[in-house]
Amino acid sequence: MGKRKKSSRKPQGKKKKDPLPSTFACLFCNHENSVSTKLDKKAGTGELSCKSCGQQFQTSVNYLSSGVDVYSDWIDACDAVAKEAAYATGDAEGPTQYQGHAAVQDSGGHSDVRESRHMSILGEDDDMDGYGVDDS
Repeated sequence: MGKRKKSSRKPQGKKKKDPLPSTFACLFCNHENSVSTKLDKKAGTGELSCKSCGQQFQTSVNYLSSGVDVYSDWIDACDAVAKEAAYATGDAEGPTQYQGHAAVQDSGGHSDVRESRHMSILGEDDDMDGYGVDDS
C-alpha cells in the first residue's frame, strides 16, 4: 500500500500585527485621543502630554518600551500620589475610597491633586436600601 497524497496548500502569508496605540484618553479632562507620547530611546526618556488640558509626564524608558508603557507609568504615578494624599489626610479606609483622585506635576514642579465625583449608577432615588447610592 502507498501513502495518501497530501493536498497541496498554498503558503500562508504572515499575519500583520496591529501597531500599538500612541494616543490615549486623558485622566484629568477625559478627552479621547488627546494624550500623545514621544519616546527618545537614545536619551532614555518618554514624554506624555495632553493637547486639551496641558498635563505633562516624563519617565525613563529602555529599548523595549513603547508609548503604552509611558501611559501606564503615568497611571501608576497618579495612583501612587492619590494613595499618598489619602494616607496624608488621615483616612484609614485607604485607596479604595479615593479611586477618583489623580495627581501630576505641572511644568513648575508643583503637585496637583484633582478629585472626580462619582455619581450613582442607579440614580439618587433608587429605593435599593443602600445599593448604588453615592456616599458623598
